[in-house]
Amino acid sequence: MPATVAQILAPYEYKPELVERIASRTVTPPITIVEPNPEWPQRFEQVKERIQNALGPLILDIAHAGSTSVPGLPAKDIIDVDLSLKDGMDEPSYVKSLEQAGFKFLLREPRWHQHRFFVENWPNAYHVNVHVWGPDSPEVARHRIFRDWLLKAPADLELYAKVKREAAEQTAVAGDSVMDYNQRKEKTIREILARAFRDLGYIE
Repeated sequence: MPATVAQILAPYEYKPELVERIASRTVTPPITIVEPNPEWPQRFEQVKERIQNALGPLILDIAHAGSTSVPGLPAKDIIDVDLSLKDGMDEPSYVKSLEQAGFKFLLREPRWHQHRFFVENWPNAYHVNVHVWGPDSPEVARHRIFRDWLLKAPADLELYAKVKREAAEQTAVAGDSVMDYNQRKEKTIREILARAFRDLGYIE
């Protein structure tokens, strides 16, 4: 059953105590915003093929997510992937296969739509984030809505690009983490999503 409007509208509240750390990065990519790269879509397709070869029939959907999925939007040079599986809780069915395909299992958040998080584990790479979700995740729907709205709303694309650059600069100066960077963007993301939801008729 697809995510309901109520589920899509419910905001995600980050609770670090509910995050189960499996491993840590051996290389931490810098929080640097770069200009749009026309090769990002091709890089996603290559990653998609690797995941399809690794997991096959377990996959419900693979989507290019995050800022690199939006043409014309500056971003960190990292491909984000939303990977929807038949059962994200069934780790024995897919974790080893993803690791053999070159992705390192970093953490799980079972109460957040079965979320698991992997990163590319090639030497000095970490240019890919893979977010594993259970079926019909509202978070995947929100990612798609946000992307599609930015494609049709140039003013919000420009606003988001500005906020991303400012957040990256502030995070670098403070020596903070990527989670701090994300938190600095959160207010603007929610404002933009509200406009997207209103456009879809989800809110008045």
